[in-house]
Amino acid sequence: MEKYFFADVILPLAVPNFYTYSVPDSFHRKIIPGQRVVVQFGQKKLYTALVRNVHSNKPEYKTKQIESILDAEPIVNEKQFQLWKWISDYYMCTIGEVMNAALPSGLKLASETKMILNPSVNDENVSNFNLSHDEHLVYDALHKNEMLSLNEAGEIVQNKSAHATVKSLLEKNVVLIYEELKEKFKPKIEEFIKLTEYASDEKAMKKIFDELEKRAFKQLEILMEYVHLSSSQKEIKKSELLKRKDASPAVIDALVKKNIFEVYKKETGRFSSDPKSELSKSLSEDQKEVLKKIKEDWQTKEVVLLHGVTSSGKTEIYIKLVEETLKEGKQVLYLLPEIALTTHVVGRIKKYFGDTLGVYHSKFNENERVEIWNEILKHQKSNSKFQIILGARSALFLPFSNLGLVIVDEEHDSSYKQYDPAPRYEARDAAILLASIHNKAKVLLGSATPSVESYYNVQSGKYGFAELKTRHGGVQMPEILIADIKDAMKRKKMKSHFSPLLFQSIQNALDKKEQVILFQNRRGFAPYLECNACGWTPQCKNCDVRLVYHKTGTLLRCHYCGYTIPPPSSCKACGDTNMQMKNFGTEKIEEDLQLLFPDACIARMDLDSTRSKHSYQRLLGDFEERNIDILVGTQMVTKGLDFDNVSTVGILSADSMMNFPDFRSHERSFQIMAQVSGRAGRKEKGKVIIQTYDPTHATIQHVIKNDFSSMYTEEIEHRKKFRYPPFHRIIELTVMDKDIHKINSASDVLGKKLRSAFGNRVLGPEFPLIPRIKNLYHKKIIIKIAREESAVKAKAKISALIAELQGNHLPYENPSPYKYLRIQADVDPM
Repeated sequence: MEKYFFADVILPLAVPNFYTYSVPDSFHRKIIPGQRVVVQFGQKKLYTALVRNVHSNKPEYKTKQIESILDAEPIVNEKQFQLWKWISDYYMCTIGEVMNAALPSGLKLASETKMILNPSVNDENVSNFNLSHDEHLVYDALHKNEMLSLNEAGEIVQNKSAHATVKSLLEKNVVLIYEELKEKFKPKIEEFIKLTEYASDEKAMKKIFDELEKRAFKQLEILMEYVHLSSSQKEIKKSELLKRKDASPAVIDALVKKNIFEVYKKETGRFSSDPKSELSKSLSEDQKEVLKKIKEDWQTKEVVLLHGVTSSGKTEIYIKLVEETLKEGKQVLYLLPEIALTTHVVGRIKKYFGDTLGVYHSKFNENERVEIWNEILKHQKSNSKFQIILGARSALFLPFSNLGLVIVDEEHDSSYKQYDPAPRYEARDAAILLASIHNKAKVLLGSATPSVESYYNVQSGKYGFAELKTRHGGVQMPEILIADIKDAMKRKKMKSHFSPLLFQSIQNALDKKEQVILFQNRRGFAPYLECNACGWTPQCKNCDVRLVYHKTGTLLRCHYCGYTIPPPSSCKACGDTNMQMKNFGTEKIEEDLQLLFPDACIARMDLDSTRSKHSYQRLLGDFEERNIDILVGTQMVTKGLDFDNVSTVGILSADSMMNFPDFRSHERSFQIMAQVSGRAGRKEKGKVIIQTYDPTHATIQHVIKNDFSSMYTEEIEHRKKFRYPPFHRIIELTVMDKDIHKINSASDVLGKKLRSAFGNRVLGPEFPLIPRIKNLYHKKIIIKIAREESAVKAKAKISALIAELQGNHLPYENPSPYKYLRIQADVDPM
């Protein structure tokens, strides 16, 4: 086997290139691309890097050595590296940023600052160093523990930050600092019980039973339960045995001492076993035709768009295609836009596929995510447990080796776009590229309201197309009614934020023991407080935005940086005490409903109420079991939820969505209103009430008629006229800095450079709606690139102009004033 002397590695940092390290002699035949290695980068910092290439080509610079190899086998395969490279190139980010997004945090080692005692310091000479009380406490702790982290030192001196104490000890040369890498992933270890060799003998067991019956009845109960369980289970968990008899661990400890039980430890998975319990349902004639059409289109095209109205039975078609793919021995990736939707759908899918279904999203802790990752890795050598992965956008980074089908459900959803941090990728587009890497795996995009871009690809012949026009089982589409808020307010008929029509519809639904979903696209209690006398509103100190009032905790909170203050009792500008809440969020709606419908059980589904891991599951479970009468929520309630008993859906304020200053606002408003309308009448005909100040608005009329085609025609004409996607690609540059003067001058210079290259297709620089976030000023420049132009050349030109602005060509001694300016690129912004 050839010896490799150098390795190119990917660092988990926003650095532009691979870095080459020398391979120590002892690693020459052990190092393989895809393994994790520990390397030093900079003066002291240690990082986990990924080996990309191994070779014998000595670089021009002096290389550092690889410190250690962490894996016997690669944890990333060649297909993943290809996907990472495409994302890095297309979305104008570094490969290190892609690596950071792709790997679960449990596979990235954390560099922790540790300290040890200087060997020259001891009890005899420590008095010479004049240590303070806190310094003595740390010194004594190091004597006992040999090593401490900064956090541990902070606990010892009862101070959140021990930096000052440690800094003083360092200056006095009492302690030394070094970097230690700590593995985050810890396999789940559980304790199991088995009989000892002595207790396994029948004669001995009879004697044991007799003795325990006389002296230790609780121990006898545990032993009898063990014997009962062992008849049906090969291995018995200690925790399960204790739980069944409500016993303490001391009981088992006593049986271990008596040489009856033996406790052994074993690594176990974190995922419960759920066997397959149902066969897939037979399809209707319409569904069979659509399934046939999808397969026909896949003969000539890699991607098919399935446009099916809400409740048309798209999931049943997905299940049939998954079954066929699994029979071929291939893997399936099923993407969903929201974790809430993942939680809801997983129960439905698991009935058909049992333990072969794995779930992967950010609400899982790092150990659970690593376990899924390692299980998928097994597929390269043998069949892994999980043949289907259902998850949010991060699931596309898993180490698939034989992908056969990718399903992107609710393909239009903006949640597929990663906003911050980089890479700012679009999971739908990345999934299509991933499928092409896996020997042309098939892709199915599904939606009741497809994106304009996907539908354009159908019209231009790039994608195949299948359509379900009617609801499954002959259920009618819901009746959509408009409530004119302006008229109701003029007549003084509004009850809180509810028009007479919506209020009466909610009351009728509750009388019939039916459920209601209400959609309001703002969380919190009230978007802002305002002084009635002078109009002053409390602002965030870090961002140019009003603080949102949250009744839970009685706080004003910034939704951008998290800054909070208690609500002021008087105006900070004029001193007036008449402060009023303006507008309304989900929290306010929830409170008003409790006053208007005191007998109803009301719940809220938004970011604030679903922060914990199982909160989605509990909330949706309660709603499905009809323990909740009215569910109030943000966009989470609009997507793919399927509940038979929902008869009424209310959209409380359609205007804020339609009037948002974005070229996609009408498309998005149509999608959201059509999707939330689809939650009504899944079993019998339902009712949807849209509250608006402008009942004649074209988007609302399209929703009433369920007329996607007209909405698309109208949108595509505007996009073509004003040079927006799908006719032009968009790259949005954001210039950021704490200094507003530097932002203004730098963005002006960059704007002129870009205009010289791209002409009038450059818009800006302009401040966005919120110019300052987390004390950083933002200024945006938009570049439009025609489809017929080379996007690769355009991106290279943009990168070169940014590098020129930042003076990357200038000597270190004479840097550009904009060298450390942050310039962020967002390709295909949503």
